[in-house]
Amino acid sequence: MSTVVFGPSLRGRIFTAVKYLTYLLLLGNVFLFLREETSSLEHTFTGAMSLSQFVQVFAATLDTAAWVVLLLLFELETSVLDDEKIRGSVKFALHGIRLLCGAAIVWAFTGYCAELITLYKVTPMDAWNGCTQLSNDWSLLLTLDEYEPLSAQNCSVVADAALRISDFNIVADAETLHASRLLAWTDVINSAAWILVVVVLEIEVRLQLRGSLTDAVLDGTRYLKYCVYTTLFIAAVYWGIAGKFLDFYDASMWLFAFIFIELNVFDWQRETQESQASDPKAW
Repeated sequence: MSTVVFGPSLRGRIFTAVKYLTYLLLLGNVFLFLREETSSLEHTFTGAMSLSQFVQVFAATLDTAAWVVLLLLFELETSVLDDEKIRGSVKFALHGIRLLCGAAIVWAFTGYCAELITLYKVTPMDAWNGCTQLSNDWSLLLTLDEYEPLSAQNCSVVADAALRISDFNIVADAETLHASRLLAWTDVINSAAWILVVVVLEIEVRLQLRGSLTDAVLDGTRYLKYCVYTTLFIAAVYWGIAGKFLDFYDASMWLFAFIFIELNVFDWQRETQESQASDPKAW
């Protein structure tokens, strides 16, 4: 009897606890990215920054923060709030906040693109000996968004030839620059894929609120999302192989979090169908 009484309830509580723990960990990632990007700022825009430069430097922080808010909004609409409560001012507020978050995500995407473009603005310095520049505040690119001051311990990497990145006092060897470009491309592709996810989810939520989310629509969006989630999974694996642990961890957590959102949408649509079947006049 205890299994009958407490089993399903216990499973439900565990499911909810894991879901909200995942959301909390994603919120923590905002501060991890902020710390990482603040550290890289010491080697890039050391003076006053324009707004576009600020977005370029803090693209991951802005992106993650906006996605956390967006995730919580999807949770509210697909799991917490009843459909009849998502009306009037509540609906207006939810859609308004989601619009702002969407704008922030697109803005962050432009930051990723700007960083990628910067990595292609290089000047060959063939006659430049890095080991003679130790007192000139130069930095060495280690990987994307990671630098260290040029020193006697690392200057041999660019002792014979170096590539200067944009107009920064940052140099890199060809191999490191190529690897960093691949990581920057991964950022851009990953960000674009997530934008497509939010567009598809937005369509599903709006159709659901209108009672128009049919099985045919779900089948169409499901195949599209399979392709997008596969792309996101490949990006996460690539970050793991490349040693970008924070990006790998963050991407994995987001994919896990959106399993819950997808389950919410599925259950929401199923409950709506059951309600329509039992009371057609209500729709």
